[in-house]
Order: sequence, then C-alpha cells, then structure tokens
Amino acid sequence: MKNNKFILWGGLGLILVILIVLYNGLVSKRESARAQWQKVESAYQARMDKTKNLFEIVLSSSEYEGNTLKEIIEARSKATSIQLNADDLTPEKLAEFQKAQDAFGSSLGRLLAVAENYPQLKAVDAFRDFQLQYEGMENRIQTERNRYNDFAKEYNLKTMTFPSGLIASVFNFTKLPYFEADEGAETAPDIKGMKENR
Repeated sequence: MKNNKFILWGGLGLILVILIVLYNGLVSKRESARAQWQKVESAYQARMDKTKNLFEIVLSSSEYEGNTLKEIIEARSKATSIQLNADDLTPEKLAEFQKAQDAFGSSLGRLLAVAENYPQLKAVDAFRDFQLQYEGMENRIQTERNRYNDFAKEYNLKTMTFPSGLIASVFNFTKLPYFEADEGAETAPDIKGMKENR
C-alpha cells in the first residue's frame, strides 16, 4: 500500500515538474520576444529623434518644397502618436503601428529622392550627414524587426506544439503577430517617378 502511494505521489510530482518546466519555457520565450520588441521600438525612436534635426536643416534651405516637409512632419507626428505596448501586441495593433511607421519612412525616402533637385539643400553638411545616417537607421530597424519575428516565431511554435501547447491554452498564452512586408513591397520603388511627381 505504501509503495502505491509513493508511486502515485512520485508520478504527480513528476507531472508537476514537467508542467512547471513547460510553463517556464513559454514564459521565457514570450519575454524574449517582448524584450526584442523593445529593441524594435528603440530603433524607431532613434529614427524619430534624428529627424528632429532634419526639419531644421530643411527649413534652413528656403528653396526647399514646403509640401514635402509638411508631409514628413505630419507622418512623424502620426507615427509617434501610436504607442504599442509589448504586453498588448495584436495583429491589428501591430498593423496600425507598422502602417504609421512605414508612412513616415516613405516620406523620408521621398525627401532623399527629391533632394537632388535642390543643390543648396544637398550642399548642407548636416543634410549630407543625415543621408548617411538614414541608411544606417533603416538597416537597424529592419534588423530589429527581423529579430523580433524570429523570437515571435520561437514563442508561437511553443504555443502550438505538444505538450507546451496544452499549457499555453490553459494559461492563455496567445500568439504574437509578425511584421509583414507591405503590399507591393516586392516591386522596386520608382525613384525617377518620385522626383517627377513631387
């Protein structure tokens, strides 16, 4: 009789340990993805911070087209107004965040494309420095977004595979959304058209 109780308690203890290990594994993967999300936000924030100076640079060039600058300022304002918490990552909220960030990035890209028509602006050292930094900022954002997708994938696989998927469903571990390519991203941008349609 004592052996049966020992086996029963030993079996229950083993099951409890397995459950704890699975639960902690899910928590670890989720927190890794959330920590990476903070790096994504940091990369976007660095771009926002650096573009504060851009407005002053462009304004100092009186010949520069005001509509393009206004568009950049509005896109930056919209992008900074959308805050996405790592605890509240849903596909809809991530899509809204990404749309605002992409609109801002697109307006900066147009600025760089049409700047060639403004020799005075191109000659400003600060603007040339910004052009060099811009590529680095965009690369960092892309790198951090890709890393976030990798972490989210690892976590999402844990929530869907057996046996950790059972724990995920019991404790409400929901899937994390991914960054996705914009519609039409497979087509190279028409820089010449951007300059002509400014």
